Amino acid sequence: MDLGLTGKVFLVTAASGGLGRATAEQLVAEGARVFLVARTEDKLASAARELGENARYLAADLSEPATAERVAAAAKEAFGRLDGALVSVGGPPRGSVLGVTDEQWTGAFEGVFLAAIRVARAVVAAADNPVAMAFVLSSSARRPLDDMAPSNGMRPGLGMVLLQLSAELGPQGSRVVGLMPGTVHTDRIDSLISGTPNPEAALAAMGSSSALGRVGRPEEFGKVAAFLLSDAASYVTGTMVGIDGGSIRVL
Repeated sequence: MDLGLTGKVFLVTAASGGLGRATAEQLVAEGARVFLVARTEDKLASAARELGENARYLAADLSEPATAERVAAAAKEAFGRLDGALVSVGGPPRGSVLGVTDEQWTGAFEGVFLAAIRVARAVVAAADNPVAMAFVLSSSARRPLDDMAPSNGMRPGLGMVLLQLSAELGPQGSRVVGLMPGTVHTDRIDSLISGTPNPEAALAAMGSSSALGRVGRPEEFGKVAAFLLSDAASYVTGTMVGIDGGSIRVL
């Protein structure tokens, strides 16, 4: 299938590793160009080198209010156009509803909710054409996760705002989707299981709740994200897509 990605340009956030890096790899493999953003410059530079001439990068913190406009402008300046974005922002802290402090709730809003909206605003403003944007949410957009009150509060609200955004941008041909990953085997998962007595068993346990009975691979997420950002998904917008191996068992 020709995804129609050749020559298109996408801003990819949280791109130094994990789901952002996996999506960038798939976009470049399909002929797109990517502008990578993350906070850790050495990892970001390494990712850009491995992706080759179709990748540029800028180390920046999306929690800072001016960053979104700066990176969107830099992406357009680097490649001459901007066609969309894979938007992944920081995860909020763990905690109970009553145990999370006001400062933590406010930080979660800034880092998860408002940072994503700023990127959307900046991408639309910088582009001269319709855009496709995919936002990395969480299964907490559909069902609450234990001891994850800030995520349970922010992700569903952001998902609802994305539905409204898809309706606002639809008439101009732009598309907006939310992505809900399950447990995917990234470096973060490796760090979580490294201290356990049996990391292999711990990894298997993490994936046991999915219908497929295993954790996902980063490229499995990246391929779906790249498809949804492509022209092949031109009639897909205003929806939340689970990339979770069947672990989000709700309609």
